[in-house]
Amino acid sequence: MDSASGAGASDPNSGGEGPSATGSAAAEGSSPAPPSRYESQKRRDWNTFLQYLKNHKPPLTLARCSGAHVIEFLKYLDQFGKTKVHNTGCPYFGHPNPPAPCACPLKQAWGSLDALIGRLRAAYEENGGRPESNPFGAKAVRIYLREVREGQAKARGIPYEKKKRKRPTASADTVVASPAENVSVASLSQVGDASGVGEGNGSAAQTATTSTTTTTTSTV
Repeated sequence: MDSASGAGASDPNSGGEGPSATGSAAAEGSSPAPPSRYESQKRRDWNTFLQYLKNHKPPLTLARCSGAHVIEFLKYLDQFGKTKVHNTGCPYFGHPNPPAPCACPLKQAWGSLDALIGRLRAAYEENGGRPESNPFGAKAVRIYLREVREGQAKARGIPYEKKKRKRPTASADTVVASPAENVSVASLSQVGDASGVGEGNGSAAQTATTSTTTTTTSTV
C-alpha cells in the first residue's frame, strides 16, 4: 500500500487517480451513518430534560430525580402544547369538532407525552441509569399519563383506543388432493373464479376415480 502510494505520488504522469480514488472510497465507506429520526428526537428530548433539571429551583440533579419531578416536567411542557383541551364548564366540552373557538387552554396531547416518556426512559438507561431506578418508568408517571389520556378523551370527545393486533391467520395457499386421485388444486389466492375452478377440479377428480375403478375391474 505505501509503496504503491509513493509511486503514484512521484510519477507526474499517473495523475494519482488510482490511490486517491481508493482513499476517497474508503473514507466514504468508513463514515458513520446519520442517526435516525427517532435517535435524533431522543437526543433532543434528553438534552431538554437535562436543561430543565439545570434550571430547576432548587437545582436538581439526575440522581435525585424521581417520578414526581418527571410529572412536573410534563406539566411544564403543557405551555408549549398545541392541542385544545376543553374545560368542564366549556359548552364544547366533549365536542370533537367545536364550531367556534373558545378560551380553553392548549396542552400537550396525551399521545405526544406518552411517546416522549418512552424516549426519555430509553435515553436514561442508555446514559448509564439503572432500570430499577428509572424515574420515567415510575408508577406515578404511568398513573399520570393514564389520567391525562382519560381526561383528554372526555374533554375532546375523542376516545383513545389501543389498536388491536391482528392475529396471523393460516393461509391455505395450496390444497393437495389424495394420492389416488393425483389431482392438484390451484392456489386459493390466485383463483379468479372459484366456482369455475372448483367445477373443473371436481370433473378431473371424478375422471381419475373412474379410470382407477375400470383398471381394477379389468385386472380382476
